[in-house]
Amino acid sequence: MRRDLAGLALERRVAALMAPCARPGSPGWTVGVVRDGALVLHAHAGLASLEHGVPIGPETRFRIASVTKQFTCAAILLLAREGRLSVEDEVRAHLPDLPAWEGGARITLDHLMRNCSGLRDMLELMRMGGADLSLPCRREDLLAAIRRSTRLNFAPGTRFLYSNTNFLLLGLVVERVAGEPLGAFLERRIFAPLGMTRTRLTESTAEPVPGLATGYLPDGEGFLRAPHAFPLGGEGGLVSCVEDLALWERNFAAGVVGGTALGEELLRQAPFANGRMNGYARGLEATRYRGLRTAGHGGLWPGFKTCFLRVPERVLAVIAIANHGGLDVHHLAHQVLDAAVEGEPGVHPLPAPPPRGTLERLAGRWLDREGGATLDLWLDAATGEPMARMHGVPFALAPTGDGRLAARRGAFEFTLTPGEQAIEIETDAGQVATFHRVAAEGAALPAGLPGRYACAELGAAWIIGPDHALRIDGPLVKAGPCRLEPVEGEVFRAHLPGTLFPTWYDARARRDAAGRVAALSVSGARARDLLFNRED
Repeated sequence: MRRDLAGLALERRVAALMAPCARPGSPGWTVGVVRDGALVLHAHAGLASLEHGVPIGPETRFRIASVTKQFTCAAILLLAREGRLSVEDEVRAHLPDLPAWEGGARITLDHLMRNCSGLRDMLELMRMGGADLSLPCRREDLLAAIRRSTRLNFAPGTRFLYSNTNFLLLGLVVERVAGEPLGAFLERRIFAPLGMTRTRLTESTAEPVPGLATGYLPDGEGFLRAPHAFPLGGEGGLVSCVEDLALWERNFAAGVVGGTALGEELLRQAPFANGRMNGYARGLEATRYRGLRTAGHGGLWPGFKTCFLRVPERVLAVIAIANHGGLDVHHLAHQVLDAAVEGEPGVHPLPAPPPRGTLERLAGRWLDREGGATLDLWLDAATGEPMARMHGVPFALAPTGDGRLAARRGAFEFTLTPGEQAIEIETDAGQVATFHRVAAEGAALPAGLPGRYACAELGAAWIIGPDHALRIDGPLVKAGPCRLEPVEGEVFRAHLPGTLFPTWYDARARRDAAGRVAALSVSGARARDLLFNRED
């Protein structure tokens, strides 16, 4: 009886969460709750196609983006079991056309799976070269960007930084070793045995896929179809649905594919070189929520968002997928999880936030004067919750219960210790940076900035005109003008438009002995310290 009452309460909670997308003319989302391998709840709201008025239904397919990564890792682990490769193999042993990296760095397949390779993110490299996700390009263009970038963000195994490059390369390794396309391997070894009939790899976004929802982005009071044209592979090329992902969740306990050891290998964490534990396992993020050990992954692509959230110790999962780019499915999935575990033993209450006065005093602009990173903090006008933005990417902050704030979601570690004029941010591998408050107004751009700056890693040049507008001469496209924003001293931001969200890059002017700006050091969220040398 208690389970029945709990089920009714869960259904009511999910119905309330669905209500905002039930209005006419709105895209929406679908959610499933899997308990003990059974899909015990599946609900949906909104339209799969605004043009045709088709509602989201139980079999609607969506682009699940980076949730693909765990399947790519599973393919690698299956091949490793057969002795056809080892996770300790150097990636260049399988892909010899990759360059030698600076310092002779050795990058293994396991480094790739754990996002600790140091390889720069290919999408970031493309964006810094002026190419947004809406620009048609080929896989070869992505590989060319990877090959040009011979410097690393850090030495392999020492830190974490999310990089789609890692998983595109893993997919190519599967193809080389298995002798067949990645999609064919996944279908034969995983999808068909599990009955995942509506899951497939679609490398081209132009490929027609029956039952696939259209992705939309908010535009004022309405919506626009989300443009996207980059090819997709082992990093994010799957389309799927809740029912199929429920079958994948069941496999973690049932072990139809790979035995139960496959799920254990995917979830197995490993330490960094300094002994601190990496929170990213193999295509899955290992976290804790309300005292529960959770594992899962998000997916983000223009117009599509996914959250695959597992609670292994409860044999429980929540799967939320949207074709509405304005929804926070990570937050929605956790609200559904809250309802699913309500009243169960061992579930901790949500931590209380710091006093509102403390949060209000955090609002403003902050600068890591040593590293050059910038950060904006504010309180959301509607909810009052603290928000942060780095490199243009907004994310919510949640209380940790000890006076600090942590990123509510995202494949990165970010824990903030409040202060009046300085705050501390702890990130991956225990790294701590001190950020100082800086004025958001009144700063000036570095003197002598106009000129042409070339970056060999990008095959691109940034051209700053006398009006301080930035134009990009990239390997695929010319872009601009883009806005430059002063921060403090030699540090400034370069603002670039984006399909997912506007981006900024933190830049620092580097001067020669004569005091002339000789170079720019530029960092993004997933590609750090790229050097642009002055050419004029």
